[in-house]
Amino acid sequence: MRAQGLPCIPNPEIQNLKSKIVYTKGRATVGRSQDMKTVVVGGHTRNIGKTSVMADLIHRLQRLEWTAVKITQYGHGVCSRDGEPCSCAPSQHPFVLSEEQDACGRGDTCRYLAAGARRALWLRVRQGQLAEAFPALCEALDEDHYVMMESNSILDLLRPTVYLAVLDSSTRDFKASARRYLALADALVPVESRCDAAAWPGLDPRLLSGKPLFPVAPRQYVSPDLCRFVCKKLGLKEQG
Repeated sequence: MRAQGLPCIPNPEIQNLKSKIVYTKGRATVGRSQDMKTVVVGGHTRNIGKTSVMADLIHRLQRLEWTAVKITQYGHGVCSRDGEPCSCAPSQHPFVLSEEQDACGRGDTCRYLAAGARRALWLRVRQGQLAEAFPALCEALDEDHYVMMESNSILDLLRPTVYLAVLDSSTRDFKASARRYLALADALVPVESRCDAAAWPGLDPRLLSGKPLFPVAPRQYVSPDLCRFVCKKLGLKEQG
């Protein structure tokens, strides 16, 4: 994997990535482009199938030549360069953006490439400092037309064309940040379970009501109906 240390640029406002970010002398400005479409795949906790949903969606719609992005936020005392314990100051290396080259590896970005993504990027960033890395990420995506991101927290910084929330009611953990973003979901993707708010004590059931549901199961994490829904939201004709 090729890693590049990139400079931090002041936090931009929330962006719709139909408008790409361009840079002049370190200041972020908006350059109009009607080509870029973004899909964000998030979920209520770890290890519930988000990567599998994203990889299967890339595979089913690989004609779109996706650029796939994995965003990982590390806690305090863990370095964004390698995920190892670190005592460095936040200003030294708050984030690292790297591009995957190995489609045969086991990492999530390797899986994106194996599924048919044209490019796969991994953004590793300190907890709470995603805004500092966001302009560099936008710059790295400047020439891409279809971008899919695995993240919840990116929703603080952009409004995607489609946001899919992956849910597994057999897993009780429901992160506070995921609750905050759930209202923004365009559709819910329950994995081998019903979408039952009672599975998560304290969750407002209204957050799950009235949203399209696309149940999936292991070994088939994307359904034809989900593909059609995503294509429609992207303004594309259904794949024959």
